[in-house]
Amino acid sequence: MSVLTRDEAQTRSRLLDVHHYAIALDLTRGDETFDSRTAIRFTVRGDTDAADTFVEVKPAELRSVTLDGQPLDPAALDGNRLPLRGLAPGEHELRVDAAMRYSRTGEGMHRFTDPADGETYLYTQMFLDDVQRVFAAFDQPDLKAVFDLAVTAPEGWTVLANGTTEHTGDGHWKAATTPLISTYLVAVAAGPWHSVRTEHRGLPFGIHCRRSLAPHLDTDADELFEITRACFDRYHEKFTEPYPFDSYDQAFVPEFNAGAMENPGLVTFRDEFVFRSAVTDTQRQTRAMVIAHEMAHMWFGDLVTLRWWDDIWLNESFAEYMGYQTTAEATRFADTWTDFGVSRKAWGYDADQRPSTHPVAPEHVEDTASALLNFDGISYAKGASALRQLVHWLGEKDFLAGINIHFERHKYANASLADFIDSLAAATDRDVHAWADAWLRTTGVDTLTPRVTGDNGGRALEVGRKGERPHRVAVGLYDRDLNDEGRLTLRERLDLDLPQDDPRPIGKLPALVVLNDGDLSYAKVRFDAESFRTIREGLSGLPDPLTRAVVWNALRDAVRDGELPARAYLDIARAHLPRETDLALVDGVLAFAASQVADRYVAPEQRPAALTTLAELCRDLIRRTEDGDHPGLRLIAVRHRIATAAHPDTIAAWLADGTVPGGPELDPELRWRILTRLAVLGATDEAAIAAELERDPSATGQEGAARCRAALPDAEAKSRAWEAMFATDDLSNYLFTAMAQGFWQPEQADLVREYVPRYYAEAVAVAARRGPAIADAAGRWAFPGHAVDADTLRLGEQCLADAGPVPALRRKLTDQLDDLARALRVREAGAR
Repeated sequence: MSVLTRDEAQTRSRLLDVHHYAIALDLTRGDETFDSRTAIRFTVRGDTDAADTFVEVKPAELRSVTLDGQPLDPAALDGNRLPLRGLAPGEHELRVDAAMRYSRTGEGMHRFTDPADGETYLYTQMFLDDVQRVFAAFDQPDLKAVFDLAVTAPEGWTVLANGTTEHTGDGHWKAATTPLISTYLVAVAAGPWHSVRTEHRGLPFGIHCRRSLAPHLDTDADELFEITRACFDRYHEKFTEPYPFDSYDQAFVPEFNAGAMENPGLVTFRDEFVFRSAVTDTQRQTRAMVIAHEMAHMWFGDLVTLRWWDDIWLNESFAEYMGYQTTAEATRFADTWTDFGVSRKAWGYDADQRPSTHPVAPEHVEDTASALLNFDGISYAKGASALRQLVHWLGEKDFLAGINIHFERHKYANASLADFIDSLAAATDRDVHAWADAWLRTTGVDTLTPRVTGDNGGRALEVGRKGERPHRVAVGLYDRDLNDEGRLTLRERLDLDLPQDDPRPIGKLPALVVLNDGDLSYAKVRFDAESFRTIREGLSGLPDPLTRAVVWNALRDAVRDGELPARAYLDIARAHLPRETDLALVDGVLAFAASQVADRYVAPEQRPAALTTLAELCRDLIRRTEDGDHPGLRLIAVRHRIATAAHPDTIAAWLADGTVPGGPELDPELRWRILTRLAVLGATDEAAIAAELERDPSATGQEGAARCRAALPDAEAKSRAWEAMFATDDLSNYLFTAMAQGFWQPEQADLVREYVPRYYAEAVAVAARRGPAIADAAGRWAFPGHAVDADTLRLGEQCLADAGPVPALRRKLTDQLDDLARALRVREAGAR
């Protein structure tokens, strides 16, 4: 299949105006394929006698094609391109009749049969270049058109689409005509959905899920609608342009590859956001943020759309920033930026220090395959951080004024970075073009280091900067509380513009200097010697969770850079995390400590001691929460206690009793967590897994069973899992991921050693056969990340040099190998 290049897209855009698509889908044709009939009306510009172009389609069978009533030869289809030759200037109509394949990998038209009740559900994920898996299209974002959609579905199903839908009888559905939108934003979801509906500001709102999840959706329906309404109203306070579509549906769909997708009028979410087991408030906050993020896209992405994929950041960075900011402003989740700082921002920092880094706004993205790779921590987290810094530097009033100018200039059309910066420049006297060059066209993470000079009567602060970006940062000066030795108090928060003109007088020596206090910029920060002593003794005494997030991130970065021994990080966590109150911080620190420090950064012989430290820390948190006043904190501690168990007795007793002493009772999520860890430790068997699956036959139960079976420390179990992942193509995207998550375990390094060299060739093969979604999963989850050694690194580098992995897998392997090399360096630094 050919990928679309930037040059080809620009050529086609100059040639064509696309006006209208009439799409008819028949979903009653069996389990393997559906019928797709498309009529496209378009105009050829120019005064040449004849022009050539092409339309994209990926059919199982191309039955017929007509252009202006004249048949074209279906055999002319070349991969995914159907040539259109000799087009005269003026209006044309192309009709395409095809059978299309259903997907099991979350791309195109995904088909899922719920093991809980046997019901089948379909939904589209058209993103980037997967429209052509569903209907024929001029598939690029700047050829916007109006869409009319008709669907034939089995009786008893409901069909959802970008606009309101009407059932006209006998399984026939018609969707309202869309305004001008890009091809990748067209959406359909069909099945026996459970739906809850309401109305807000005269618009129909709906939430939908599969029937087996109905009780769980109903439990949270009020919260979901409350958040949706609050964000909707807040955006109408921020934006002068009203919501541009006729309805707002949110469908929670199975086996979804992303967190959500911003289809106008029909946002699709992964249905793990319909919580069927106990969750923390941080998880609810994340769901609220994703709702706000996707709603922001209705304006930035859907109303105004990028012209080409080098401006991905215009969609994702904006929605990421708005998602967190609006959640904090409009909902009960006021501390979302703490979660951003400890989780999402670290994703950006990590991505920006790998060989695969790229500018937030790259100059040229050559083709769609390259564009897909840029949906990463840079386009989301770094871009959002850059926008947060821009708002701090520019002021929110001018920022929003520029945004609204942008909407007015480009609504229902396409825009580029230059257009966006021009809109901002129209609202301020500041040099936003220079700011954009410094922040959006460069790569890497700046590092800021404080230096306190002078004597105690006249101290001054200088901030060293490794990097070239300008920063406006807050600097927190903290003193020890004279009435409470464990507490630190904020003496002063300074605003500094970097680079500094002169040292800033600060009076007496502070106990702690925190650069980027408030986390309004994007940079790694370091500490002077006195500040680091204070952190080791008093981190938990800092009054603001966002300040603590900045400090924990700095410690994390220092470990990753080999400047702070991994064991020292665990000691600081052991000392201060039991007194932490912010759930996002507890969860984020424990996750890094377990998955990176214990599993990768300490030498194998030191891992048992690291797990013991983490298990003791979790026990402290569990004891602290025995009063029942902190259920979220207790749930986090229980989860991590399960994950760090080095011996099976305690957690096996919990499973047998169906509860943790003092609570919580074990819901399906906790039961599968325990059974997975017992499988790793060799303390369960196939009979117990089968019995648990009978107890929980849901889709999540199927994934849990696949994960447990792959985790069993048994040569036959490993062979079966490997065969399922790499030798057959039967696994859905979610079952592939679950099996991959179970397969590699640090405790089983000797057992799986023979699979490490096999991984590279077989991952290359399965990625080539099954496409980008499985390529991503194979590179992310199936990589032998536990094997931190020179041989794994050498084999991987040889694979990149010789084996020709597809772009999605190449990007993942490049990142994984860089992380592995970093882990080797951290271990070497710790051994010195």
